[in-house]
Amino acid sequence: MKKNNLTKYAFLPLLAIALGFLQGCKEDIDMSDRYTFKEYTIASYLTEHDTTYSEYIDLLQKVKISHRSKSTVFQLMSARGKYTMFAPTNKAIHNYLDTLCAKGIISEPSWDGFPDDRTLDSIQKIIVYNSILDGTKDDVDPIQSGSFPEDGFEFTIPNMNERKLTIAYDKNPDSVYVSGVKDKQGNIIKGCLIDLKNRDIYTINGYIHQVHSVVAPSNETLADLLQSYIDENTGDYIVAAKMMLATGLTDTLTKVKDEVYEDMKLNEDPRLANIGDFKGNKNSGDLPEHRYYGYTLFAETDDFWRATLGKEPKDISVADIQAWVVSQGFYPDAKDDTNYKDEDNALNQFFTYHILPERLPANKLVIHYNEKGYTYKDKNRPFTVPIYEIWTTMGKRRLMKIYQGGPRYCLDGVGRLYINRFPVLNNGRREDYSEKSVTPETEGIVIDTENAIDLINAYIYPIDKPLVYDLNVRTNLQKQRIRFDLTTITPEFANNDLRGTTLNLYTGMPIDDNYKYMENIDLLKGTQFYYLSGYDNYWFNWQGDEFNVRGTLEMIFKLPPVPMPGTYEVRFAVQSNSNLRGMCQVYFGKDKGNLPAMGLPLDIRQAGTYRALASGNVPSTLVGWEQDIDDDDYNAEVDKKMRNNGFMKGPALYECGAGSGQVARTKEQKLRRILVREYLYPENTYYLKFKSVLDATDKEFYMDYFEICSKEVYDNPMTPEDIW
Repeated sequence: MKKNNLTKYAFLPLLAIALGFLQGCKEDIDMSDRYTFKEYTIASYLTEHDTTYSEYIDLLQKVKISHRSKSTVFQLMSARGKYTMFAPTNKAIHNYLDTLCAKGIISEPSWDGFPDDRTLDSIQKIIVYNSILDGTKDDVDPIQSGSFPEDGFEFTIPNMNERKLTIAYDKNPDSVYVSGVKDKQGNIIKGCLIDLKNRDIYTINGYIHQVHSVVAPSNETLADLLQSYIDENTGDYIVAAKMMLATGLTDTLTKVKDEVYEDMKLNEDPRLANIGDFKGNKNSGDLPEHRYYGYTLFAETDDFWRATLGKEPKDISVADIQAWVVSQGFYPDAKDDTNYKDEDNALNQFFTYHILPERLPANKLVIHYNEKGYTYKDKNRPFTVPIYEIWTTMGKRRLMKIYQGGPRYCLDGVGRLYINRFPVLNNGRREDYSEKSVTPETEGIVIDTENAIDLINAYIYPIDKPLVYDLNVRTNLQKQRIRFDLTTITPEFANNDLRGTTLNLYTGMPIDDNYKYMENIDLLKGTQFYYLSGYDNYWFNWQGDEFNVRGTLEMIFKLPPVPMPGTYEVRFAVQSNSNLRGMCQVYFGKDKGNLPAMGLPLDIRQAGTYRALASGNVPSTLVGWEQDIDDDDYNAEVDKKMRNNGFMKGPALYECGAGSGQVARTKEQKLRRILVREYLYPENTYYLKFKSVLDATDKEFYMDYFEICSKEVYDNPMTPEDIW
């Protein structure tokens, strides 16, 4: 099946009632004939088939497009647009009312059984808003079943309820479910079945897919679900739920969105005005619509704990878990006491390392875009060279590596997603970067994406091995170059679906004086900060995206921690090919309010052999860049000379422009700058500050990715740092 990229998710405040109770039931496939009339709109097609859809039509005619509109959704479905509709039958809606009655939400299974108008209005909107994907705003074509996402993945665009819907395939691939949930054997146990015959119904403003259940994705938070496992003493993560309660994370894992930001946006607070067009592009520079929180939990199932501790999950105590953690020696410096909320406590350190403060669907655990030999444009092309993302966990800040390569490049022959996999790679100058070998200590933990649980603020992924940040993981992280896209520094880019999407090409951020949107990036007054997704633009950037900052800029980044004590380089990657680029002084240290300057100002107008000025390109020998030739010893000498000047070529890992075939190493505009070389400690928090030294406020300070690289890698006499 084809795979789509993802977009932002959300939900309307008015719809909070009852979403958590609502999931469709699995039913038999309706084999009735499908009719297609190309001259119909969605509204007229449904009207023509009102014997099947009369209940749904009535709701479409009652529900307004939004709280600010007087027009109904039925009127919207009569107009031009690019809609994908999952239309419930009359039977589906009646079954849904039966479910509400059984749960005590309504007194009888009819529209007369609602306790008040507010609940009635909310339920009607749930049915309507969740059933329609509107691609009009983002110019996304209506979606036929042949272009649905892969199993467990989400649609490119959200529904009118601003929730992302997932797709699940039964063992019979023709059986397709919206918001499908599987058991451990891969069987669909609930979800909204798409009718086999009545799907891909073409209309002039979209496609209709008949469904046998009302589309109502769960409104449960991560904390809600884990708490329910304890209350009901059922589920696969009772032990994980006990750890959540003990560590005091319930309130945190209940959070869905920042209500302060919502109120400011809703009331059109002038502090959240558009920060200005980016290069005069129409409708660019808009601030994000929402500020959501999100989480990803990688959890050992109760089957693991049953086998490990020899007890039933209901009988396993947090003291049992901590005793086991301590006995394994995972965290030798942690405290063995009952203050589980303390970050120095052994149980706390164990559990919080399982959680990322980002909501990451399966196809965003690692972003595949322009790694060598791959392009996201070709949906049938398998992944190629292994790539990874580095994330920072909750609790004590620690690193987690999520890794994936293509089937031909990985020893498993499949290309699974792994946590903390550290294989030996064929990473020579003439090699292909495929896996060479792996040991039991470095093979990592497989992420079970097929049985993931999709919640409003989280994903849960089952794992079958203990996930720990022990000496083995930390040592292996220190032995590799840690490269991270700048969007992974702070959770907001993942949680608000700004990253890895074809939508929202230009997104602005408010300065901190007005509202602090980004948790780990400080924007001081005068800074104009834009995130550019870069998709479909064939830019030279790693993963396509970039930060582009203008004005009298001054910004501070909170860096991820290092894994082990040691000497490290902090590197900064740029595309230096324009006189529009800026020039900044770099500062680095532990005291955010008093950071010392690092060397001379950073001029990113400097390319490999020239400096780009307004008057034209001026030849320069400052860098020492030369194109590779058929002499690896000479190429290595060029690399050494560049390092002595504080520069490095771009990696051979990715292509400049998805599918271009031209890797960054061949482009003199793609340079890495060595900003810092200091002895660093894992327990310390380090900051990197950039402050403009130019008077011009229209110059762009462009940023792509950072690298943190230990001396063991960059100055290893036995194994020089690879070119990848």
